[in-house]
This record gives sequence, structure tokens and C-alpha cells, in this order.
Amino acid sequence: MSRIGRKAITIPGGVEVKQEGQVVTVKGPKGTLTREFRPEIGIQVEENTISVTRPNDEPFYRSLHGLTRTLLANMVEGVSNGFSKNLDLVGVGYRAALSGKKLVLTVGKSHPVEMEPYEGIEIEVPAPNKVIIKGIDKEQVGNFAADVRKQREPEPYKGKGIKYEKEVIRRKEGKTGGKK
Repeated sequence: MSRIGRKAITIPGGVEVKQEGQVVTVKGPKGTLTREFRPEIGIQVEENTISVTRPNDEPFYRSLHGLTRTLLANMVEGVSNGFSKNLDLVGVGYRAALSGKKLVLTVGKSHPVEMEPYEGIEIEVPAPNKVIIKGIDKEQVGNFAADVRKQREPEPYKGKGIKYEKEVIRRKEGKTGGKK
């Protein structure tokens, strides 16, 4: 049996889980998330736990088992604590700012890049070279952070670009000159 899938998810205080068929709604202090799951996977909501079962041990169902449990756990975690991604802008003149709700990036292009956040995503810019992306849906937070990073990915020679806070950029050595 799946090591991840067989773990029960504990529902913290203040979080309410409702199930209608394969549609699960999780409501908490930070917001509400709803998701529809595959009909092959069984979801049981007891008093303060959620458990996930599968019909048999075929590889397809085994992969769905762990995935469903992880998605449910992320929903519960998101409505109770939320998720965040921290980005660093590295490079001379690289900076970020907020204009209303839009994120404005100056990252070495001929024009500033304006990015509209997804529904339910909050952006903070505590310093000109730091961006914090917050939200209750882990998938949306990660996708928006990846879209921001895609505007100027870190390059391996000087390390300039937009990188995740704890990301390590593998550096390359430049040309040495050599003999002519």
C-alpha cells in the first residue's frame, strides 16, 4: 500500500470539510477550496480525519492514491496556514515594485514587465529585490512564482536573474583567454 496514501489527514480546529460524492470542499480561516477527485478513489471524512482508499494495487490506482491524499492535505494546510514562495532578484538594477495589485519588474528588458496576480494570490515586496507570493492554493502559488521567475531566469555565469530564495545556482567558469 502507498506509504503516503495510507496516512490519515488530521483536520485542525477551525477547518470544516464537506464531501458531496467526489467533490470535496475545505473551509477554513483563510478561505475555501473546492476540488473534484477521480471516482475510482474512495474518500472518507470522519470527525477530525480524512482517509483515502483505492480499489486495487494496479499502478494507476497506486499513483492516484498518493496524489489524492497529497492534494487533500494541501487543501487543509492551505485554508489553515496558507502557502508562500519567496523570490530574490539578483543583478544590478533589477528591482520589483507594486503598482496597485500588479507586480512591476525591472529586470534588464527594454520595458518594465507588469504582471497581474492570479485570483486569490497576494504579492508583497518588502524590499526592491525581494518578492513574496502568498495564497491558499499551493498549485496557484507555485505557478505564479514560476511565471515571475520565467521573466528572467538566473544565468550560470554571474547568477543574475530571478531565483527562489533557497535555490542554488550552479555557476560556470568564464573564458580564460588562452594562447593566440
